[in-house]
Amino acid sequence: MKLSRKMLPAIPGKANRQLPADNWWALPEKVLQFGTGVLLRGLPDFFIDKANKQGIFNGRIVVVKSTAQGNINAFAEQDGLFTQCIRGIDGGLQVAEDVINAAISRVLTATSQWQEILDCATNPDMQLVISNTTEVGIVYVEEDIRQSPPASFPAKLLAFLHHRYQYFKGDPDTGMIIIPTELIPDNGSKLAGILEKLALFNQLEPAFIEWLTQHNYCCNSLVDCIVPGAAANTAADYEDKLLIMTEVYRLWAIETDVETVKARLPFGAVDTGFVLSPDINVFRELKLRLLNATHTLSCGLAFLAGLDTVRTAMSCEPMAAYMEGLMMHEIIPAITDRHIRNDAAIRFAYAVLDRFRNPYIEHRWLNICTQYTSKMKMRVLPVLLNYYERTGQVPALISLGFAAHLLFMRGGTSYSITDEFAALYQHAWEDAMPAQVVKRTLGNEQIWGRDLAAIPGFVQVVTAMLQQLQQTGAMAYLERVATEITLS
Repeated sequence: MKLSRKMLPAIPGKANRQLPADNWWALPEKVLQFGTGVLLRGLPDFFIDKANKQGIFNGRIVVVKSTAQGNINAFAEQDGLFTQCIRGIDGGLQVAEDVINAAISRVLTATSQWQEILDCATNPDMQLVISNTTEVGIVYVEEDIRQSPPASFPAKLLAFLHHRYQYFKGDPDTGMIIIPTELIPDNGSKLAGILEKLALFNQLEPAFIEWLTQHNYCCNSLVDCIVPGAAANTAADYEDKLLIMTEVYRLWAIETDVETVKARLPFGAVDTGFVLSPDINVFRELKLRLLNATHTLSCGLAFLAGLDTVRTAMSCEPMAAYMEGLMMHEIIPAITDRHIRNDAAIRFAYAVLDRFRNPYIEHRWLNICTQYTSKMKMRVLPVLLNYYERTGQVPALISLGFAAHLLFMRGGTSYSITDEFAALYQHAWEDAMPAQVVKRTLGNEQIWGRDLAAIPGFVQVVTAMLQQLQQTGAMAYLERVATEITLS
């Protein structure tokens, strides 16, 4: 039995399974979504479906598939229905829940159904645009938006908006709320700038540009939810080709203080993972430092200690102690200020630890080590500098992360390195003792943008730890460090 509207009544309800609302197929189309990927289906589409089930949003999604690659047959065969398996740990307890999502009305391919997509602009119920076109999607490309279809995502969106403007004769109430979820800072602001620049390039009428900028709202947003991708069909009593798995934790933070936007996005009433805020930088900073920086500082160390995945590392007491100690004793003291409260950072840190322990997700440390050096610079360096500035001391656990980074970048026969600075590190290790390697690399402004060797005591601490990692091995040294963390 394959999941579809026809077969849905035959699918049994269960305590941990949510079925669509009775009137789901009759709800109007309110959302245009650029992208069919699992992140959009697992996060924004989840909130929309959950709100529909509670009778709050009452709208469905038209999905735009921008590329010709792949097919959308499964969406048509299953009437847009798909199962989202939510798996993980919340507050120390395992969670297993299945949601049959009915938010998607239909999927249209831009290359062959562009006119149908433009026709959606004439729908007065349309009010929201969502996108996830990867980081390269929000780029300025000089092109004619009258193509069928335009090539770039911003050009497609601009063509849609211009068609809507013309159809409704510039009615201010027909402006759209536009929320890109691409993982770049200020994604909404950047998209708004590109749309205006592209409108000028296409010599569109000044009245349209005024409508575009004054009555459409491009909001910055941040998404945070691990969606590994297609999952094995855990629903044994039916077939679902679109089934996905997500972790329990979810965050969709949208930056706005506009009442019109708030009124059209009621999802916070149904899930605490949806946040509207005039400033989302706090959420970005917490994620970047407590989740991403911890991942980056731990990846080389865990891999060298023989731990393949994040979940395996959390089952290893010394490694788990290192990761928790890193967040609680060094990262949180370095990032808390008048914007980030200590209690909020601690709550976020414990949620991160639950996510790391998720038995259903296999995050391989070697994959996290990709572009290791640039991640250290972007995610970790500000924490190191803040910690030293505030305390006047060299952070021991962060220093151990740097030492493991240097040792990992030496390379080995059991793994390959994907890093733009790989050749530089290999040169630094040629016929050199640990102290020389540390000075050559930490003092290299080409890598870090500044001389880290100038931080008093930093080179000495990293050198001592690098020597210990070489002499005793990563696991043995971790066990010693974990004991010191416990005693402190």
